[in-house]
Amino acid sequence: MTTTAHTTALATELRYLALGDSYTIGEGIDEAGRWPVQLARALRAGGVPLADPRIIATTGWTTDELDAAITAQEPLGGHDFVSLLIGVNNQYRGRNLDEYAGQFEALLRRAIGFAGERAGRVLVLSIPDWGVTPFARRQGRDAQATAQAIDAFNATARQACRRQHVAFVDITPASRAHGGQAAMLADDGLHPSAAMYALWTAQALPVARALLHDAPAP
Repeated sequence: MTTTAHTTALATELRYLALGDSYTIGEGIDEAGRWPVQLARALRAGGVPLADPRIIATTGWTTDELDAAITAQEPLGGHDFVSLLIGVNNQYRGRNLDEYAGQFEALLRRAIGFAGERAGRVLVLSIPDWGVTPFARRQGRDAQATAQAIDAFNATARQACRRQHVAFVDITPASRAHGGQAAMLADDGLHPSAAMYALWTAQALPVARALLHDAPAP
């Protein structure tokens, strides 16, 4: 039997939509370690009743592939909070930066729409630098060239966020500082571990809390 208190809690729970690729789905780790799940848990611990996220993300997705997947699952409106982290696979595949700029901005506008046209309820994380990982070294990748490309993609995303008045959290320095450490990586030597995602969550948490400052108390 459902109690009145439980029904009330469900009614006031805030809906969260997380959009992305392997970094959002948490490739190679348990569901509880994914950064959007960690973020929702941390917000609840601080009194913000944010539900665990509905995640639309798959390892390997580029911006256009995420866009197509979103279209396949519409309607997706009515969310109180939306996060977006996308672009590493555009960079990895050598896709054009101008193409990314247009597709990312379109995704950003869709994210705002899913948040009820509230740009202040959307959070973007920067692309981490996979060039420091053992996987990149095994492939013989040029770490400096990878870093420069990722910086260009992130600058493009940051500019789009400024235009759309969306919060942008730069987790790339943390990925560079710790991305070569075994404890910060999944078994594949490429994707982050739950410990790395915890660092990202710590950076995103105060920003997300500020965006949700007017959310109802549980």
